[in-house]
Amino acid sequence: MDDSKVVGGKVKKPGKRGRKPAKIDLKAKLERSRQSARECRARKKLRYQYLEELVSSRERAICALREELDMYKQWCVAMDQGKIPSEIKALLTAEEQSKSQQSTSRLSKTGKADAASNSYGDSFKEGKLGNATHFLPKVPDCFAMRLNDGRLPARSAT
Repeated sequence: MDDSKVVGGKVKKPGKRGRKPAKIDLKAKLERSRQSARECRARKKLRYQYLEELVSSRERAICALREELDMYKQWCVAMDQGKIPSEIKALLTAEEQSKSQQSTSRLSKTGKADAASNSYGDSFKEGKLGNATHFLPKVPDCFAMRLNDGRLPARSAT
């Protein structure tokens, strides 16, 4: 009989079947492996640098938000004591000035010179408007509520 073997009812011939391994230079294979490892380490280093920058920027944002929150808390405490902080007063006056400038510019565009004396700014100074919530600056509603004795201000659609 020849060199064939019977395994599981099938006859197998000696020798290897399938692809024969290519004759790869061992030094070239090792160099490719080293190069791949270098590239992997470089990618990893870049990824960690990116993540560290992302974390530091988020930490800076958190610090800024904490400072802003502390400022709002101080404003709340001052308003609870019946004092209006100077920052809010400045915002109110700036908002009042911008509203009066907008109303005068609107009136000058329409040609109604006699209506300029009845602008919101003059009425506000004379105390004719009563609850002047349309002059409130764009601050969170909790501060506007404190300024209006717990009532939300009626915001205009303009």
